[in-house]
Amino acid sequence: MLGNALPLVNVRQALLNVGRHALRLVLPSVCLLCGAAGIEGLDLCPGCAADLPRNRDACPGCAQPDTHGLCPHCQDQPLPFARAFVPFRYRPPLDFLVRRLKFASQLGPARPLGMLFTEALAMRDGPLPDGIVPVPLHPLRLRERGFNQSLELARIAAHRFDLPVWHDGLHRIRYTTAQARLDAARRATNPLGAFAPGRSLAGQRLALFDDVVTTASTAAECARVLRAAGAIDIELWAIARTAL
Repeated sequence: MLGNALPLVNVRQALLNVGRHALRLVLPSVCLLCGAAGIEGLDLCPGCAADLPRNRDACPGCAQPDTHGLCPHCQDQPLPFARAFVPFRYRPPLDFLVRRLKFASQLGPARPLGMLFTEALAMRDGPLPDGIVPVPLHPLRLRERGFNQSLELARIAAHRFDLPVWHDGLHRIRYTTAQARLDAARRATNPLGAFAPGRSLAGQRLALFDDVVTTASTAAECARVLRAAGAIDIELWAIARTAL
């Protein structure tokens, strides 16, 4: 039964994409936060875009805000990924867009969030990876949500920078409780053993794409599996970071 559901998810996604493209041809851009006229292609007005909380002075290792260098955790126990680029903080009004995307199954916020990420990344110095691996959903959760928000965001960055998206780079092999429902201690162990490599990544430099980073435990477990699959360099990319 489950095996037959996944192709239907793909068909639904294709139909949604066609419908959204058609609407953009005939309707003006509207800000998803306040309803005012939006910047073309961004679906946010200039005022709301300016109000989004930037993640300045973040830890280069895990993107923890306001650290002015490596945070104490990264100094004491470096993570399996080499560095992190997370341009926003997970707080109002950006958190509203993420929640609509992630928990309300509304794909509309993916475009402004992805565009904001790519604009920030384009302003950064440094080499690009060989490809992007999105954090995968378990097939059951994918069926519930209808799409993988990390994959949708990764596709926007991949298009901008002409990078491949290896959606089969990782598989989620164990169904886990949503991290948002757990306390910090349980979040640290919840993702362990939940992922497996889907392809050989020997010698590849990767960007691991997630939506929000809180404790970084999910990203750390994904990076550990990717390194075991042969990746030689992993950078964590995400939209927003929660301050601990």
